[in-house]
Amino acid sequence: MTRILLFLGTNIAILVVAFTVMSLLGVEGVLAANGVDLNLGSLMVISLVWGMAGSFVSLALSKFIAKRMMGARVIDSPRGDEENWLLQRVGQHAQAAGIGMPEVAVYDSPEPNAFATGARRNNALVAVSTGLLRSMDRDEVDAVLAHEVSHVGNGDMVTLALIQGVVNAFVIFLSRVFGHFVDRVVLRNERGYGMGYFVAVIVSQIVFGILASTVVMAFSRRREYRADAGAARLVGAGKMISALRSLERGVAAADPLPEQISAFGINNSTPSRLGRLFATHPTIEQRVAALSALGS
Repeated sequence: MTRILLFLGTNIAILVVAFTVMSLLGVEGVLAANGVDLNLGSLMVISLVWGMAGSFVSLALSKFIAKRMMGARVIDSPRGDEENWLLQRVGQHAQAAGIGMPEVAVYDSPEPNAFATGARRNNALVAVSTGLLRSMDRDEVDAVLAHEVSHVGNGDMVTLALIQGVVNAFVIFLSRVFGHFVDRVVLRNERGYGMGYFVAVIVSQIVFGILASTVVMAFSRRREYRADAGAARLVGAGKMISALRSLERGVAAADPLPEQISAFGINNSTPSRLGRLFATHPTIEQRVAALSALGS
């Protein structure tokens, strides 16, 4: 809760600064002089509410959606030694990370992958694919479990939702200001909202959304490094590097995670340089290099 309050406080301060800058630049005055009755303060508040609402609803439903989309089976009654071992290792990692025991699930997919999600650190979900269990030895699977538990311990799901919410708010706000400017100042429309307003809002929202996504993806990549480092503390850097190398060998497998939860998977590399700017994960080589540096 402290993390959420601090983050919201910081970003409300950013919005206040943005409002102050626009006021000093006379943006509201320019719009008013052209017949635009636009209250920037009210628009900022509305944008923040709408931007944050979508992110938090998605976060609140993330476990439910992930289970349904992936057909994940939560291990309530372990079926055999492997599932007993999964529960035991996740429990030990969770205790070391200072969080409550997550739900542990297995989903059927040939791709070696795993993900963690959930709105609260003490009520999360850690899921692994059957492809990962088949393609890795236990030390490597253990490292993957430690990585996912580290995500939960770091509060990455909540922080990512907060960042996405604030970014959404800025996109909503800036696109509406730009739409009003084009409609009234450039096109000189004096009544209601003309077609120029709606076209400008749609186009600018797409452009601002693309630019804003690079900020969200940069944080997502950073949290992968942190989760790798957390796994290294729990099981050792060597095991985590071995797990990443194993993922690299299986990266071309079919049936990847759906886009809605791909950011939460451990395996989501993007080969092209342009694609890496919008990638949720660093490359395997970058992650291995970061882990190797921890031991140097």
